[in-house]
Amino acid sequence: MNDFNQKPNGNRFVHWLKNSITARMFVVGMLTLILMIPLFMVQDLIRERAARQQEVVGEISDKWGEELTVFGPVLKIPYRSFREKQIINANKDTSMESVAEIHYLYVFPEELKIDSKVDPQLKKRGIYQTAVYTSHTILSGNFQLPEVSEEDIPQEHILWEKARVIFETSNLKGVNDQLQIKFNGKDYEFTSRYQQSGKSQANGQLHLMESPVLAETNLTSEKALEFRMELSVNGSNEIAFVPVGKTTEAHIQSNWKTSSFTGNFLPYNEDKLSEEGFAAKWKILDINRPFPQEFNKNLPDLTEYAFGVNFMVPVDEYQKSERATKYGFLVIGLTFLLFFLIQTLSKIPIHPFQYLMIGLGLVMFYTLLISISEHSSFLKAYLIAGISVILMISLYSKSILHTWKFPIFIGISLLALYSFIYVIIQLESYALLVGSIGLFCILAGVMYVSRKIDWNNY
Repeated sequence: MNDFNQKPNGNRFVHWLKNSITARMFVVGMLTLILMIPLFMVQDLIRERAARQQEVVGEISDKWGEELTVFGPVLKIPYRSFREKQIINANKDTSMESVAEIHYLYVFPEELKIDSKVDPQLKKRGIYQTAVYTSHTILSGNFQLPEVSEEDIPQEHILWEKARVIFETSNLKGVNDQLQIKFNGKDYEFTSRYQQSGKSQANGQLHLMESPVLAETNLTSEKALEFRMELSVNGSNEIAFVPVGKTTEAHIQSNWKTSSFTGNFLPYNEDKLSEEGFAAKWKILDINRPFPQEFNKNLPDLTEYAFGVNFMVPVDEYQKSERATKYGFLVIGLTFLLFFLIQTLSKIPIHPFQYLMIGLGLVMFYTLLISISEHSSFLKAYLIAGISVILMISLYSKSILHTWKFPIFIGISLLALYSFIYVIIQLESYALLVGSIGLFCILAGVMYVSRKIDWNNY
């Protein structure tokens, strides 16, 4: 008797699962959440491939030459400073003794002219590439010695004969020729100086180069001290200069088409960029920067005030692919909603397994996109992946729905949805606006179509 009573109840539950709109919505919602698992795995794959790209780019830069930051030249003038030191003898008598110490006054150029010609190229390893360059830079200008009385340094304490010129760069490995400076008509060759704690910056540590003492130069003369030096360096990605001159004028030219200007100062002829490259010019005055012309006792890290050019590789397939996967939930949800509305309005049964196959097909779009974009442009990869998935789902839905009317509508809807997402990915400033308008139109369409559904059939 109990078995007889239970069987109709079981049939009633199965009938409810097959025909209830509420049960159908619950199953479709659960499948949508389950498909988030492979979608998250695709996002992890994209991040892993992007990390591998950065690793390869780092290896190329390490062998060719890293990003170049130039700081200098700077005049380093030593002077004696005296302080009183308390001395206690064996009889515990105290006395004061004057102790001499050596400190340094760092003087920046009165005028600094930078003329740099950069010849960039692409270096590849496997499927990855990065921008490297060979640069030839001429630094010229003059020094005007400061009034040391303003620094409370007596003239007799200054060791003019021990003065040197220092120069700092982030990329010693890429230097092609021996560094030297023509200072007041005399040639001085730079040598490296080990620094236990160098100035650190985003690109790495600055390395100190120092000239011999300027013994043959009369620094106390009232004339401006002229200098000129040439710098030939292999570098990668970026070249930058610290504006140490009281007046710094820079001219950087290159045939690279997709450059961007970096740092605290932009060139005053930024609109002169063309398809043949650029010839950017800067003029920076001491009043434009937040540091003086002289520093006493120590030379601070001023690389944060550098300006320059970034020779970027214009297309970042991984970033665009990751942005596309962020809309994966939207694509799967709207596609399932479309099939749900067709099933509900046409009374054609669709099995949960068939929903699952359709969802996995949508996830496959992103694996195709990332794998093809590594060997081609993002647009071509997006077209190939999108057309392949749309055709596959349209043909599969033909076998489910037994007519061409609904599969054609589904294919057109997916084409519009993928096109809409591609437009959002390309936009930056207007992505939120376009996305909001698009979602509003989609919601309005769903509300219009769903008005004919009998929601009381729960």
